[in-house]
Amino acid sequence: MTRLHDLYSEQGQSPWLDNLKRGWITSGELQEWIDRGVRGITSNPSIFQKAMTGTDDYDTQLKSLADAGRSIEESYWTLVTTDIVDALEILRPVYESSGGVDGYVSVEVDPALATDTVGTISAARELHQGIDRPNLLVKIPATAEGVPAVRQMIAEGRSVNVTLIFSLDRYLEVMEAYVSGLEACPGDLAGVASVASFFISRTETEVDRRLDAIGTREALDLRGRGAVAQGQVAYELFRKAFSGPRWEALAARGARVQRPLWASTSTKNLAYPDTLYVDTLIGTDTVNTLPDATLEAFEDHGTVARTVDADPGAARGVLAALTAAGVDLDDVSRRLEEEGVAAFAKSFDELLASLTVKAASL
Repeated sequence: MTRLHDLYSEQGQSPWLDNLKRGWITSGELQEWIDRGVRGITSNPSIFQKAMTGTDDYDTQLKSLADAGRSIEESYWTLVTTDIVDALEILRPVYESSGGVDGYVSVEVDPALATDTVGTISAARELHQGIDRPNLLVKIPATAEGVPAVRQMIAEGRSVNVTLIFSLDRYLEVMEAYVSGLEACPGDLAGVASVASFFISRTETEVDRRLDAIGTREALDLRGRGAVAQGQVAYELFRKAFSGPRWEALAARGARVQRPLWASTSTKNLAYPDTLYVDTLIGTDTVNTLPDATLEAFEDHGTVARTVDADPGAARGVLAALTAAGVDLDDVSRRLEEEGVAAFAKSFDELLASLTVKAASL
């Protein structure tokens, strides 16, 4: 047994792996991660960019697709779908043994659709229909245009990972989209799953940058505290949202809570502990998706203890102090959402360009 096993069995938090590449699937390394306690997989365009351009593991299939006259974008989605399906099968036993709590693999819609509700709905539906596995989560960004798409997918009984959440206000909208989607979904709700992905270290980096610019003693004393505080307050909102008569009526139909998922949990500032965004956000009914290096670090020296709701008042106090110091948290979230969407779109475009060159050389 490892700390990753303990994290789930003792504290009710599911450790997921924020990475996927074909070499792990074919070599058995992905199965080794699962044996060590990993209970799910998340992916995004940046992850696939690194996987496909950094190795020759995809060359044979890419050449076959090129020879068959497939476009580069069609080839990309075929390569991605192959990895996702293989990972879904490897994680299927986790899905079944957990009763559908874990064992999920996430794949993101085209990031160019982040401001296109209709296009996102169509793309998400196509991924669900094409892959057709019960443990698939389609990732939809929590933009203003993405939230209605989340509701529609849930209403159709399709499981979703809502990604790129940076603010508490948007998180409330995401939870409402999930709950109202469930209310519109007919029949048994036990097969519908969702996680809401709060990005932690990206928020910390931007908040710290602004605190450094303010430069007062009060501001500098708040560095390294903002993102964790926001996550802890988000957990408080989660507990409130999934309680009471409205939720109990859905739970009676088999509905599952939409678990908060802590994403971007590797520390970007080397002055901070490498397990900071794991140790401080542990609680029941949550997920933490970690890069492999952070998983290794937590397994080696992380602390397994409930921390996410140890002091909600103090967490709210930190957010109030940030505002008082001059940090506009609404502006932070707007900037990070724009940057997050742009970064994934850039990775997607760069990957298609790289695949074009590689296909020609093959």
